[in-house]
Amino acid sequence: MIDPLKFPSPCYVLDETLLDVNLAVIDRVRRESGAEIIVALKACAMWSIFPQLAQHSDGATASSAAEARLVLEEFGRPAHTYAPVYTDCNIDEILRCSDHITFNSLSQYERFAPMAILRGISCGLRINPQYSPVETDLYNPCVAGSRLGVTAEQLAAGGGLPAGIEGLHFHVLCESRPEHLRRALEAVERHFGDCLDRVKWLNMGGGHLMTHAEYDCDALIALLREFRARHPHLRLILEPGSAFTWRTGVLIATVEDIVENGGVRTAMLDVSFACHMPDCLEMPYKPAIVGAHDPVGEEPRWRLGGTSCLAGDFYGDWAFDREPKVGDRIVFEDMIHYTMVKTTMFNGVHHPAIAIARRDGRNEIIREFGYEDYRDRMS
Repeated sequence: MIDPLKFPSPCYVLDETLLDVNLAVIDRVRRESGAEIIVALKACAMWSIFPQLAQHSDGATASSAAEARLVLEEFGRPAHTYAPVYTDCNIDEILRCSDHITFNSLSQYERFAPMAILRGISCGLRINPQYSPVETDLYNPCVAGSRLGVTAEQLAAGGGLPAGIEGLHFHVLCESRPEHLRRALEAVERHFGDCLDRVKWLNMGGGHLMTHAEYDCDALIALLREFRARHPHLRLILEPGSAFTWRTGVLIATVEDIVENGGVRTAMLDVSFACHMPDCLEMPYKPAIVGAHDPVGEEPRWRLGGTSCLAGDFYGDWAFDREPKVGDRIVFEDMIHYTMVKTTMFNGVHHPAIAIARRDGRNEIIREFGYEDYRDRMS
Protein backbone atom coordinates (compact mmCIF):
# COMPACT_ATOMS: atom_id res chain seq x y z
CA MET A 1 0.00 0.00 0.00
CA ILE A 2 1.46 3.35 -1.05
CA ASP A 3 1.79 5.84 1.82
CA PRO A 4 1.08 9.25 0.23
CA LEU A 5 2.91 11.08 3.02
CA LYS A 6 6.21 9.45 2.05
CA PHE A 7 6.32 11.09 -1.39
CA PRO A 8 6.51 14.68 -2.58
CA SER A 9 3.33 16.36 -3.80
CA PRO A 10 2.33 16.27 -6.54
CA CYS A 11 3.81 12.93 -7.57
CA TYR A 12 3.10 9.97 -9.81
CA VAL A 13 3.93 6.78 -7.93
CA LEU A 14 4.16 3.36 -9.61
CA ASP A 15 3.85 0.30 -7.35
CA GLU A 16 6.35 -2.28 -8.60
CA THR A 17 4.51 -5.21 -7.01
CA LEU A 18 1.34 -4.34 -8.93
CA LEU A 19 3.36 -4.08 -12.14
CA ASP A 20 4.66 -7.61 -11.50
CA VAL A 21 1.09 -8.91 -11.36
CA ASN A 22 0.25 -7.36 -14.74
CA LEU A 23 3.43 -8.66 -16.36
CA ALA A 24 2.60 -12.20 -15.23
CA VAL A 25 -0.77 -11.96 -17.00
CA ILE A 26 0.83 -10.66 -20.18
CA ASP A 27 3.43 -13.43 -20.10
CA ARG A 28 0.67 -16.03 -19.85
CA VAL A 29 -1.14 -14.65 -22.89
CA ARG A 30 2.12 -14.53 -24.88
CA ARG A 31 2.99 -18.07 -23.92
CA GLU A 32 -0.39 -19.73 -24.42
CA SER A 33 -1.60 -17.84 -27.51
CA GLY A 34 1.63 -17.72 -29.49
CA ALA A 35 1.04 -14.03 -30.24
CA GLU A 36 3.66 -11.34 -29.78
CA ILE A 37 2.80 -8.58 -27.31
CA ILE A 38 4.65 -5.28 -27.57
CA VAL A 39 4.51 -2.19 -25.35
CA ALA A 40 2.80 0.94 -26.69
CA LEU A 41 4.77 3.97 -25.55
CA LYS A 42 1.81 6.24 -26.24
CA ALA A 43 0.29 4.96 -22.99
CA CYS A 44 3.37 4.87 -20.78
CA ALA A 45 6.86 6.05 -21.72
CA MET A 46 8.29 5.68 -18.20
CA TRP A 47 11.67 4.44 -19.38
CA SER A 48 12.89 3.74 -15.86
CA ILE A 49 10.75 0.56 -15.98
CA PHE A 50 11.75 -0.43 -19.52
CA PRO A 51 14.18 -3.12 -18.26
CA GLN A 52 11.25 -4.91 -16.60
CA LEU A 53 8.91 -4.41 -19.54
CA ALA A 54 11.53 -5.69 -21.97
CA GLN A 55 11.73 -9.00 -20.09
CA HIS A 56 7.98 -9.53 -20.39
CA SER A 57 7.23 -8.35 -23.93
CA ASP A 58 8.35 -8.80 -27.53
CA GLY A 59 9.39 -5.21 -28.13
CA ALA A 60 7.77 -1.80 -28.19
CA THR A 61 5.79 0.37 -30.56
CA ALA A 62 6.37 4.05 -31.30
CA SER A 63 4.31 6.82 -32.88
CA SER A 64 6.99 9.45 -33.45
CA ALA A 65 10.72 9.86 -34.01
CA ALA A 66 11.23 10.65 -30.33
CA GLU A 67 9.38 7.54 -29.19
CA ALA A 68 11.24 5.38 -31.72
CA ARG A 69 14.57 6.69 -30.47
CA LEU A 70 13.53 6.06 -26.86
CA VAL A 71 12.64 2.47 -27.76
CA LEU A 72 15.98 1.93 -29.49
CA GLU A 73 18.10 3.53 -26.77
CA GLU A 74 16.25 2.54 -23.60
CA PHE A 75 14.28 -0.58 -24.59
CA GLY A 76 17.33 -1.92 -26.39
CA ARG A 77 15.79 -2.93 -29.71
CA PRO A 78 14.34 -1.28 -32.82
CA ALA A 79 10.75 -0.10 -32.68
CA HIS A 80 7.58 -1.09 -34.45
CA THR A 81 6.58 2.36 -35.65
CA TYR A 82 3.29 3.77 -36.86
CA ALA A 83 2.41 7.46 -37.25
CA PRO A 84 -0.48 9.02 -39.17
CA VAL A 85 2.02 11.14 -41.14
CA TYR A 86 5.76 10.91 -41.78
CA THR A 87 7.71 13.89 -43.06
CA ASP A 88 10.98 14.50 -44.85
CA CYS A 89 12.26 15.93 -41.57
CA ASN A 90 11.59 12.87 -39.40
CA ILE A 91 11.66 9.86 -41.71
CA ASP A 92 15.42 9.28 -41.54
CA GLU A 93 15.41 9.18 -37.74
CA ILE A 94 12.34 6.95 -37.68
CA LEU A 95 13.89 4.49 -40.11
CA ARG A 96 17.15 4.50 -38.15
CA CYS A 97 15.31 3.45 -35.01
CA SER A 98 12.75 0.98 -36.46
CA ASP A 99 12.60 -2.53 -37.87
CA HIS A 100 8.86 -2.39 -38.67
CA ILE A 101 7.06 0.64 -40.05
CA THR A 102 3.36 0.99 -40.80
CA PHE A 103 2.01 3.59 -43.22
CA ASN A 104 -1.34 5.29 -42.78
CA SER A 105 -2.10 5.77 -46.48
CA LEU A 106 -1.13 4.47 -49.89
CA SER A 107 0.41 7.84 -50.76
CA GLN A 108 2.65 7.75 -47.68
CA TYR A 109 3.67 4.21 -48.58
CA GLU A 110 4.57 5.23 -52.12
CA ARG A 111 6.54 8.22 -50.85
CA PHE A 112 8.61 6.59 -48.11
CA ALA A 113 8.49 2.80 -48.50
CA PRO A 114 11.41 2.62 -50.97
CA MET A 115 13.68 4.12 -48.30
CA ALA A 116 12.43 1.62 -45.70
CA ILE A 117 12.71 -1.41 -47.98
CA LEU A 118 16.26 -0.41 -48.95
CA ARG A 119 17.17 -0.60 -45.24
CA GLY A 120 15.52 -4.00 -44.78
CA ILE A 121 12.65 -2.65 -42.70
CA SER A 122 9.39 -4.59 -42.81
CA CYS A 123 6.61 -2.35 -44.17
CA GLY A 124 2.94 -2.47 -43.24
CA LEU A 125 -0.26 -0.65 -44.08
CA ARG A 126 -2.84 0.53 -41.58
CA ILE A 127 -6.32 -0.60 -42.56
CA ASN A 128 -9.72 0.65 -41.46
CA PRO A 129 -12.08 -2.35 -41.04
CA GLN A 130 -14.95 0.07 -40.41
CA TYR A 131 -15.74 -1.42 -37.03
CA SER A 132 -14.91 -0.06 -33.58
CA PRO A 133 -16.70 -0.48 -30.23
CA VAL A 134 -15.46 2.94 -29.06
CA GLU A 135 -18.44 5.20 -28.35
CA THR A 136 -16.64 8.52 -27.84
CA ASP A 137 -15.97 10.01 -31.28
CA LEU A 138 -12.77 11.72 -30.11
CA TYR A 139 -11.26 8.27 -29.52
CA ASN A 140 -13.00 6.32 -32.30
CA PRO A 141 -10.58 5.60 -35.18
CA CYS A 142 -13.39 4.32 -37.43
CA VAL A 143 -15.74 7.26 -37.05
CA ALA A 144 -17.17 8.52 -40.36
CA GLY A 145 -14.54 10.54 -42.18
CA SER A 146 -11.68 9.11 -40.11
CA ARG A 147 -8.18 10.06 -41.25
CA LEU A 148 -6.77 6.82 -39.85
CA GLY A 149 -6.19 3.83 -42.11
CA VAL A 150 -7.21 2.67 -45.57
CA THR A 151 -10.65 1.20 -46.22
CA ALA A 152 -11.15 -1.81 -48.47
CA GLU A 153 -12.80 0.43 -51.07
CA GLN A 154 -9.85 2.79 -51.09
CA LEU A 155 -7.44 -0.11 -51.41
CA ALA A 156 -9.35 -1.54 -54.35
CA ALA A 157 -9.54 1.87 -56.03
CA GLY A 158 -5.77 2.15 -55.67
CA GLY A 159 -5.17 -1.12 -57.48
CA GLY A 160 -5.09 -3.45 -54.49
CA LEU A 161 -2.34 -4.23 -52.00
CA PRO A 162 0.94 -2.77 -53.32
CA ALA A 163 3.97 -4.98 -53.74
CA GLY A 164 6.37 -4.78 -50.82
CA ILE A 165 3.83 -4.59 -48.04
CA GLU A 166 4.56 -7.37 -45.53
CA GLY A 167 1.99 -6.59 -42.85
CA LEU A 168 -1.40 -5.13 -42.03
CA HIS A 169 -2.19 -3.09 -38.96
CA PHE A 170 -5.52 -2.13 -37.40
CA HIS A 171 -6.23 -0.29 -34.19
CA VAL A 172 -9.92 -0.05 -33.32
CA LEU A 173 -10.16 -0.97 -29.62
CA CYS A 174 -9.92 1.01 -26.38
CA GLU A 175 -9.99 -0.75 -23.00
CA SER A 176 -11.93 -3.47 -24.78
CA ARG A 177 -12.79 -7.13 -24.22
CA PRO A 178 -12.18 -10.31 -26.29
CA GLU A 179 -15.63 -10.16 -27.89
CA HIS A 180 -14.76 -6.76 -29.35
CA LEU A 181 -11.55 -8.16 -30.83
CA ARG A 182 -13.54 -11.04 -32.29
CA ARG A 183 -15.85 -8.60 -34.08
CA ALA A 184 -12.86 -6.61 -35.28
CA LEU A 185 -11.19 -9.71 -36.71
CA GLU A 186 -14.44 -10.71 -38.40
CA ALA A 187 -14.53 -7.26 -40.03
CA VAL A 188 -10.89 -7.58 -41.11
CA GLU A 189 -11.50 -11.00 -42.67
CA ARG A 190 -14.68 -9.75 -44.34
CA HIS A 191 -13.10 -6.64 -45.87
CA PHE A 192 -9.44 -7.64 -46.23
CA GLY A 193 -9.51 -11.45 -46.30
CA ASP A 194 -7.86 -11.61 -49.72
CA CYS A 195 -4.92 -9.58 -48.37
CA LEU A 196 -4.22 -11.79 -45.35
CA ASP A 197 -2.71 -14.55 -47.48
CA ARG A 198 -0.30 -12.06 -49.04
CA VAL A 199 1.28 -10.64 -45.87
CA LYS A 200 3.53 -11.99 -43.13
CA TRP A 201 2.17 -10.28 -40.04
CA LEU A 202 -1.01 -8.78 -38.64
CA ASN A 203 -0.76 -6.11 -35.95
CA MET A 204 -4.02 -5.93 -33.98
CA GLY A 205 -3.14 -2.63 -32.34
CA GLY A 206 -3.90 -1.73 -28.76
CA GLY A 207 -6.92 -1.56 -26.48
CA HIS A 208 -6.67 -5.18 -25.26
CA LEU A 209 -7.19 -4.61 -21.54
CA MET A 210 -6.11 -8.11 -20.55
CA THR A 211 -4.99 -7.11 -17.04
CA HIS A 212 -8.43 -5.82 -16.04
CA ALA A 213 -9.90 -7.92 -13.23
CA GLU A 214 -12.95 -8.81 -15.35
CA TYR A 215 -11.09 -9.50 -18.60
CA ASP A 216 -11.44 -13.07 -19.88
CA CYS A 217 -7.89 -14.05 -20.80
CA ASP A 218 -9.00 -17.60 -21.60
CA ALA A 219 -11.34 -16.21 -24.26
CA LEU A 220 -8.56 -14.03 -25.70
CA ILE A 221 -6.14 -16.94 -25.88
CA ALA A 222 -8.75 -19.15 -27.54
CA LEU A 223 -9.62 -16.43 -30.05
CA LEU A 224 -5.97 -15.88 -31.01
CA ARG A 225 -5.41 -19.63 -31.38
CA GLU A 226 -8.48 -19.94 -33.61
CA PHE A 227 -7.30 -17.09 -35.80
CA ARG A 228 -3.80 -18.56 -36.04
CA ALA A 229 -5.31 -21.89 -37.09
CA ARG A 230 -7.07 -20.13 -39.98
CA HIS A 231 -3.97 -18.14 -40.91
CA PRO A 232 -0.98 -20.22 -39.74
CA HIS A 233 1.56 -18.24 -41.76
CA LEU A 234 0.82 -14.95 -39.96
CA ARG A 235 2.76 -13.48 -37.05
CA LEU A 236 0.13 -12.05 -34.74
CA ILE A 237 1.09 -8.89 -32.86
CA LEU A 238 -0.80 -7.06 -30.12
CA GLU A 239 0.37 -3.70 -28.81
CA PRO A 240 -1.57 -2.88 -25.64
CA GLY A 241 -0.81 0.36 -23.88
CA SER A 242 -2.94 0.49 -20.75
CA ALA A 243 -2.67 -3.24 -20.00
CA PHE A 244 0.96 -3.07 -18.92
CA THR A 245 0.46 -0.37 -16.28
CA TRP A 246 -3.28 -0.73 -15.57
CA ARG A 247 -3.97 0.06 -11.90
CA THR A 248 -0.28 0.05 -11.03
CA GLY A 249 -0.01 3.49 -9.49
CA VAL A 250 -1.47 6.78 -8.36
CA LEU A 251 -1.19 10.54 -8.59
CA ILE A 252 -0.69 12.13 -5.18
CA ALA A 253 -1.93 15.70 -4.66
CA THR A 254 -2.45 18.06 -1.73
CA VAL A 255 -5.38 20.26 -0.74
CA GLU A 256 -3.94 23.79 -0.66
CA ASP A 257 -7.11 25.81 -0.14
CA ILE A 258 -10.87 25.48 0.16
CA VAL A 259 -13.16 27.96 -1.56
CA GLU A 260 -16.95 28.22 -1.57
CA ASN A 261 -19.14 30.08 -4.04
CA GLY A 262 -22.86 29.73 -4.62
CA GLY A 263 -23.07 26.78 -2.27
CA VAL A 264 -20.35 24.87 -4.16
CA ARG A 265 -17.32 23.83 -2.11
CA THR A 266 -14.10 23.30 -4.02
CA ALA A 267 -10.91 21.79 -2.64
CA MET A 268 -8.08 23.51 -4.49
CA LEU A 269 -5.21 21.17 -5.34
CA ASP A 270 -1.57 21.45 -6.36
CA VAL A 271 -2.32 19.46 -9.53
CA SER A 272 -4.29 20.40 -12.63
CA PHE A 273 -6.93 18.50 -14.56
CA ALA A 274 -6.06 20.51 -17.66
CA CYS A 275 -2.29 19.99 -17.35
CA HIS A 276 -1.96 16.61 -15.64
CA MET A 277 -5.25 14.75 -16.22
CA PRO A 278 -6.57 16.06 -19.56
CA ASP A 279 -8.53 12.87 -20.30
CA CYS A 280 -10.84 13.79 -17.41
CA LEU A 281 -11.93 16.82 -19.43
CA GLU A 282 -11.58 15.38 -22.95
CA MET A 283 -13.13 11.91 -22.60
CA PRO A 284 -14.59 12.82 -20.13
CA TYR A 285 -14.04 10.34 -17.32
CA LYS A 286 -14.14 10.62 -13.56
CA PRO A 287 -11.13 9.17 -11.75
CA ALA A 288 -11.48 7.20 -8.56
CA ILE A 289 -10.05 8.75 -5.40
CA VAL A 290 -8.94 6.86 -2.29
CA GLY A 291 -11.42 7.58 0.48
CA ALA A 292 -14.04 9.12 -1.80
CA HIS A 293 -17.10 8.00 -3.76
CA ASP A 294 -19.94 9.30 -5.90
CA PRO A 295 -22.35 11.34 -3.75
CA VAL A 296 -25.58 9.64 -2.75
CA GLY A 297 -28.68 11.57 -1.80
CA GLU A 298 -27.91 14.57 0.40
CA GLU A 299 -24.29 13.67 1.13
CA PRO A 300 -21.97 16.71 1.19
CA ARG A 301 -20.49 17.23 -2.28
CA TRP A 302 -17.02 18.41 -3.10
CA ARG A 303 -15.61 19.69 -6.34
CA LEU A 304 -11.84 19.49 -6.92
CA GLY A 305 -10.10 22.47 -8.46
CA GLY A 306 -6.89 22.47 -10.46
CA THR A 307 -3.98 24.82 -10.07
CA SER A 308 -4.02 26.41 -13.54
CA CYS A 309 -5.94 29.62 -14.29
CA LEU A 310 -8.18 27.90 -16.88
CA ALA A 311 -11.76 28.46 -15.74
CA GLY A 312 -12.69 24.88 -16.57
CA ASP A 313 -9.81 23.32 -14.62
CA PHE A 314 -12.01 21.49 -12.14
CA TYR A 315 -13.96 18.25 -11.82
CA GLY A 316 -16.58 16.81 -9.54
CA ASP A 317 -18.51 15.94 -7.56
CA TRP A 318 -17.18 13.57 -4.93
CA ALA A 319 -18.28 12.67 -1.40
CA PHE A 320 -15.40 12.04 1.00
CA ASP A 321 -15.30 9.60 3.89
CA ARG A 322 -13.68 12.43 5.87
CA GLU A 323 -14.18 16.11 5.08
CA PRO A 324 -11.14 17.45 3.20
CA LYS A 325 -8.94 19.99 4.99
CA VAL A 326 -6.02 22.11 3.85
CA GLY A 327 -2.90 19.96 3.94
CA ASP A 328 -4.72 16.68 3.27
CA ARG A 329 -3.35 14.38 0.58
CA ILE A 330 -5.68 13.42 -2.28
CA VAL A 331 -4.77 10.17 -4.03
CA PHE A 332 -6.10 9.68 -7.58
CA GLU A 333 -6.14 6.00 -8.51
CA ASP A 334 -4.87 4.37 -11.71
CA MET A 335 -2.88 7.33 -13.02
CA ILE A 336 0.21 5.77 -14.62
CA HIS A 337 -1.15 4.99 -18.09
CA TYR A 338 -2.35 7.74 -20.45
CA THR A 339 -1.86 10.39 -17.75
CA MET A 340 1.84 10.89 -17.17
CA VAL A 341 2.46 10.94 -20.94
CA LYS A 342 -0.12 13.73 -21.43
CA THR A 343 1.08 16.19 -18.80
CA THR A 344 1.88 19.69 -20.00
CA MET A 345 3.46 22.80 -18.52
CA PHE A 346 0.65 25.12 -19.58
CA ASN A 347 0.54 28.17 -17.33
CA GLY A 348 3.99 27.29 -16.02
CA VAL A 349 2.49 24.47 -13.97
CA HIS A 350 5.29 21.96 -13.44
CA HIS A 351 5.02 18.22 -13.85
CA PRO A 352 4.40 16.06 -10.80
CA ALA A 353 7.44 14.16 -9.61
CA ILE A 354 7.85 10.53 -10.72
CA ALA A 355 8.53 7.77 -8.19
CA ILE A 356 8.51 4.00 -7.79
CA ALA A 357 7.42 2.11 -4.69
CA ARG A 358 9.87 -0.77 -5.03
CA ARG A 359 8.89 -4.34 -4.27
CA ASP A 360 11.53 -4.45 -1.49
CA GLY A 361 9.83 -1.60 0.36
CA ARG A 362 12.09 1.25 -0.80
CA ASN A 363 10.56 4.44 -2.15
CA GLU A 364 12.63 5.79 -5.04
CA ILE A 365 12.16 9.27 -6.49
CA ILE A 366 13.00 8.87 -10.19
CA ARG A 367 12.61 12.49 -11.27
CA GLU A 368 11.51 15.88 -9.98
CA PHE A 369 10.79 18.89 -12.19
CA GLY A 370 11.44 22.59 -11.77
CA TYR A 371 11.86 25.93 -13.46
CA GLU A 372 14.61 24.76 -15.81
CA ASP A 373 12.27 22.16 -17.33
CA TYR A 374 9.69 24.83 -18.09
CA ARG A 375 12.30 27.28 -19.37
CA ASP A 376 13.88 24.69 -21.69
CA ARG A 377 10.51 23.79 -23.18
CA MET A 378 9.65 27.41 -23.88
CA SER A 379 12.98 28.50 -25.41
